[in-house]
Amino acid sequence: MYNILVTLDANYIPPLNVLLHSLFKNHPDDSFSIYLMHSSIPDRDLTDLHQFVNESENFLFPIKVDPQTFSGAPVFRHYTAEMYYRLLAHQLLPDHLERILYLDPDIVCMNSISKFYNTPFHDHLFIAAEHEYSSRMARLINKMRLRTPKAKGYYNTGVLLMNLEGMRETVYPGEIFQFIEQNKLKLVLPDQDILNGLYWDRIQSVPSMYYNFDARYYEFSKFLPNQKYTLEWIREHTVFIHYCGKNKPWHDHYRGTLGMFYKEYEKDLMKLRIQV
Repeated sequence: MYNILVTLDANYIPPLNVLLHSLFKNHPDDSFSIYLMHSSIPDRDLTDLHQFVNESENFLFPIKVDPQTFSGAPVFRHYTAEMYYRLLAHQLLPDHLERILYLDPDIVCMNSISKFYNTPFHDHLFIAAEHEYSSRMARLINKMRLRTPKAKGYYNTGVLLMNLEGMRETVYPGEIFQFIEQNKLKLVLPDQDILNGLYWDRIQSVPSMYYNFDARYYEFSKFLPNQKYTLEWIREHTVFIHYCGKNKPWHDHYRGTLGMFYKEYEKDLMKLRIQV
């Protein structure tokens, strides 16, 4: 059984369906418990989502969060209040859960998550990947901005394996809210900044090319000599492709090459629903 956490509003339900389909399809012999944190998803959308997950022989557990919980946190552009909810996962999720994998809805799963999901935490609270090619250039600025001079990296929180047991012992909501209040004018990628600012020394690193492949990097890498990460390599080895940024593969104007994988799962899901 895999525990998956998603936090979103109703606008992201279509890509969420594609993400879930990609997970279910690549794990035909496994089952998933999907925990959905939200504040305002209509009942009809939740009913449809329940039906889809149940038909796939998996389980959906919606958790409604008070929309005022992060009322003082900055929200702008395509960042919604729901992005903060993962920071309180250890308090909002059932006590019996020991670990959970948070995933942004703009992701598709390409291969088995088993190895990553079962990675030992040791003394870490989170396991995540750094988008090295982009964060390397801003590393010094991030250290200064977030006051983390000893941080070894700046981790993307779109794929985040969470040690719920450890979080219950050491992650305090008051500390999170205080950090937001003191730094809200500095937050660029808000929830990500908070996690890196507070817990930079409790994050275990994994390679992004396997576990959080930034689709934008592929467009850049095509111009590099002896490029290792071909479409064939990605299809065989990458576990998660992450469509970061404002341009998404479900938008008509999206031109990124790796959108082909999203479209494959989207088309397959549509066929499956027609058959049902």
